[in-house]
Amino acid sequence: MDCDEVWHAGDWGDLAVSDALTKMKLVRGVYGNIDNSTIRSIYPKDINFTVAGLTVYITHIGGYPGRYEKGVKERLLEVKPDLYIFGHSHICKVVRDKEFGLIHFNPGAIGMHGFHKKRTMMTFGIENGNLIDIPVLEYDRN
Repeated sequence: MDCDEVWHAGDWGDLAVSDALTKMKLVRGVYGNIDNSTIRSIYPKDINFTVAGLTVYITHIGGYPGRYEKGVKERLLEVKPDLYIFGHSHICKVVRDKEFGLIHFNPGAIGMHGFHKKRTMMTFGIENGNLIDIPVLEYDRN
């Protein structure tokens, strides 16, 4: 896997996924609504951290700019992230939130389970606190 870290926005589904990734890379993640108590004991509901000058906030159920879930807007005001990542909808989307001055990512879903037609994930670089090279990677479900 050609990356420094893996960031996961929840719905691991099985601890084997987390175990396999943590053997290869540093993994930062949160639990999702389908995750069991074992996964929830390892991963928190939300996390924030700074890497290479970029402040990141990740949660599973978060909503989109202008329609954030309860409590998310308050966390965005508190954390002041440059990048906000959430999962849940399985819809890959990148949006600039002008109100909070951040980039909003939903990487979609890379797993085999769910209603999504394509499996998606995102990679990117960070240079001087800025996101660079942000391709969306698509895979068939079979």
